[in-house]
Amino acid sequence: MTRGTVIRSIQVVNVRWYNATAWYGVTLAHALQSAGHPSLVVGLEDTPPLWKARELGLETRALPLNSLNPVRLATLGGQMDRLLRDFRPDVVNCHRGEAFALWALLKKRHGFGLVRTRGDQRLPRNNPPNRILHRRVADAVIATNSRMARHFVDVLGVPDARVHSILGGVDRRRFRFDPVARREVRERCGFTDSDFVMGVVGRMDEVKGMRETIHAMALARPRLEAAGLHPRLLLIAFPSHYGEADAARWTAEAGLGELGESVRVSGRVERPQDWINALDLGILASLGSEAIARAALEIMACAIPLVSTNVGVMPDLLPARYLCEPGDEGALADLMVMGGDGEERAALRQVCARRMADLGVDDFCAQTLGLYRSIVAGRGM
Repeated sequence: MTRGTVIRSIQVVNVRWYNATAWYGVTLAHALQSAGHPSLVVGLEDTPPLWKARELGLETRALPLNSLNPVRLATLGGQMDRLLRDFRPDVVNCHRGEAFALWALLKKRHGFGLVRTRGDQRLPRNNPPNRILHRRVADAVIATNSRMARHFVDVLGVPDARVHSILGGVDRRRFRFDPVARREVRERCGFTDSDFVMGVVGRMDEVKGMRETIHAMALARPRLEAAGLHPRLLLIAFPSHYGEADAARWTAEAGLGELGESVRVSGRVERPQDWINALDLGILASLGSEAIARAALEIMACAIPLVSTNVGVMPDLLPARYLCEPGDEGALADLMVMGGDGEERAALRQVCARRMADLGVDDFCAQTLGLYRSIVAGRGM
C-alpha cells in the first residue's frame, strides 16, 4: 500500500431518519468521495439519509437491511452479494448494527475490510454474538467518544489496537465566524449590542434539555443583570416532540414573560451557521445522547464559546469546569453566569478554538482514511 492508494468504501447508513449517526456516515462518504476515494452509501429505501447522500452527488443503494419480513430477508443476501461484486469495496463501514452479521458473513468471500462504527448512545451488550463479531470478525471498531471506546476494550474485550476514537468533523468553510451574518441575524431578532445572547441548537425533543435551559436562564438572569448584561435566549430549533407552544409555556412558567421577549425560537432555518454566529455563548444542555455532537462542533467552529452538560462525547471536547450534570438547572445557570464574564468567555473561546484544531471535515476524512489504509495493508489487498 502507498499513501496515495485509492480506497473504495461502502458506508452502511441504515437509519430511518437523519440523526447524528446518519450525518456522521453521509458526511464521511462525501468527504472521502471529494478526496478522490469512491464511496457508496447503502441505506433504507425512501429515507432521509439516502436523500441527503443523493443531494450531495453520492452513489446510493437501498437495501431492506432492517426488515423482519421473511420474503425480503430471503433475497437480501443475494442483493448484498451482487452489490459487493459490482462495487468491489476495499472497506465496508457499518454505522448501525442491523445486518452487521450479514456483512460479516460476506466478508471472506469478497475480501473487504469490515469496520463497525458505533455512534449510538447505548452501550453494546456484552454477549457472545457481540464479542465474536467485534473481537474476531471486525477489522476495526470506531467509537465516536472515549466512553464508548473504553466499553469495547474493558467490557467486550476488543483488543485496544483495534478500537479507534474518531469524533467526526465539521465543514469549517461553512461553519466559521461571520460578522456580517452575526449582525444581520441579531438585527432580525431585535437583539442589540447590549444583549448577551445565549443559544441552543437542535430539534425540540425532551433529550435536548431546552426546558431546563429556559429554567436555568431564569436562575442566571438576576446575576447576569447585576453584572450589567441583558440576557436573551435563542433556541435555534425546529419542532419535533415539542413545539413553540411548549417553549412559550416553559418561558411563562420560568417567569421570563412571553415568548419573543427574553426567549425566542427560530424555527427551521436554511443556514443554521448564520444563526449560530448571532450568539455570544453556546449551550448544549442535553439530558443524554450526544454520542456524536454535531451541534457542538458547529458552534465551536463558528468561534462561539460553548458550555455543556457532561453527556456523550462532551467530556472529550470540553474541560470539566465548563461542564455540568444533565438536568442540573442550578449548575447550568452557574455556567451561564461564568460565560457572561468577558475574561472567562474569552478564555473559553480559546479553549474551543484549540479543541477544533483537528475536528474539521478534512481531519475527519484523513483520520478515517488512515485507518482504512492500515486495514487494507494488513489484509494484503
